Amino acid sequence: MTQSISEATELNRRSLLGVVTMAVGASQSGLLSTATRAATLAVASVDFGPLREIDAGPLSIGYAEMGPIGGAPVILLHGWPYDIHAFAEVAPLLAKAGHRVIVPYLRGFGRTFFRSVDTVRNGQQAALAFDVIALMDALKIRRATLGGFDWGARTADIVAALWPERCSGLVSVSGYLIGSQQANAAPLPPKAELAWWYQFYFATERGRIGYEKNRKSFNKLIWQTASPQWHFDDPVFERSASSFDNPDHVAIVIHNYRWRLGLVQGERRYEAAEATLATAPPIAVPTITMEGDANGAPHPEPAAYRARFTGRYQHRSISGGIGHNLPQEAPAAFADAVLAIARMV
Repeated sequence: MTQSISEATELNRRSLLGVVTMAVGASQSGLLSTATRAATLAVASVDFGPLREIDAGPLSIGYAEMGPIGGAPVILLHGWPYDIHAFAEVAPLLAKAGHRVIVPYLRGFGRTFFRSVDTVRNGQQAALAFDVIALMDALKIRRATLGGFDWGARTADIVAALWPERCSGLVSVSGYLIGSQQANAAPLPPKAELAWWYQFYFATERGRIGYEKNRKSFNKLIWQTASPQWHFDDPVFERSASSFDNPDHVAIVIHNYRWRLGLVQGERRYEAAEATLATAPPIAVPTITMEGDANGAPHPEPAAYRARFTGRYQHRSISGGIGHNLPQEAPAAFADAVLAIARMV
C-alpha cells in the first residue's frame, strides 16, 4: 500500500521519538554513545513542509512551524553556515512532545528578506537578537524557550541576557558566546588566531569577492572542518546550501565578521544594547549548555563561562564524534535538553 505524506511523516516522527527515548539516559548523564549517534543519524529527515512568512521589524522572516498552536513555544536558531535544516530532526521530537516549534531563517539566509532596499545590511550581534524579539512580537509569543548553536546560540544568549522576561529557558551549544568589539580587539594566542582564519579572510576585499564567488564550496569546507567526524552526504549539504543564495547573504556574513573586529560600524539604535553586552551580563534563566567532543570550530571551554549563568544550570558533554552542528549531528540529545528545561523551571 502506498503511504500518504502525512502517514510517512508520522512514521518518521515515531522513529525519531524512539531514538530520543534511547538517548535520554545517556544525555542526562552527559554522554551519548557512538551507537546512539549512528542510530540518530540514520533516521530519515522530516520535511518541514510549506514555510511561513511574517513581517517582523525590518524583515520578512521565513520560518518553519510544527506542533500545536497552543503548545509551549520553542524557537530554534541556526548559525553560519547552516540553516533551518539543522533542526529537521529536532523539531518533530519537540512537536510530538506538545511544543509549538518555530524555526526561522536568520537575516541573510533562505526565505528571510529585508523589507526595504534602504535598510542597512547589518550583521552585528545585537541586530540578530532584536530580530528574534520582533518575530516573537509578530507571532504574539510572550515567552519562549530558545535553543541554538553558533550564531544562533549567541543570539539566544543575548535575548536571555537582555530580555529575560521573554525567555523561559535556554539551550546553548558552546555556552556563553556574547562578545564585544572591545573584547575582540585583544589578540589571541597564535593557535587560536589560526582557527579564525576565515574571519581575517573576510576582512579583505579579496575575501568578500572570494566568498561571493565560492560560497557553497567555502561553506562545505567549514562544515567539514567544524565537524570532522560528521560524514554528511551531498544531498544533506545541498538541502541547506540553497539558503546561501539569499541576495543579502554575503553582505550579512561579511558585515558580521568585520563588525566583530571593529572594521565596520553597527547601527546607532543598537548602541545601548551593545554597551550592555560589552559588560558580559549574566544569564539568569534556566540554562543547559552543550558541547560535542569533536567540535572543530573555535569555542570556549565550559569552565570559562560557567560563572556567566546564575540561574538553574546544567552542562552536557556529548560524545561519539559530535562536532559543531550539534543539533543536526545529535538531534536526540539536543531535543532532550530542550525538553529538560521545563523540569528546571
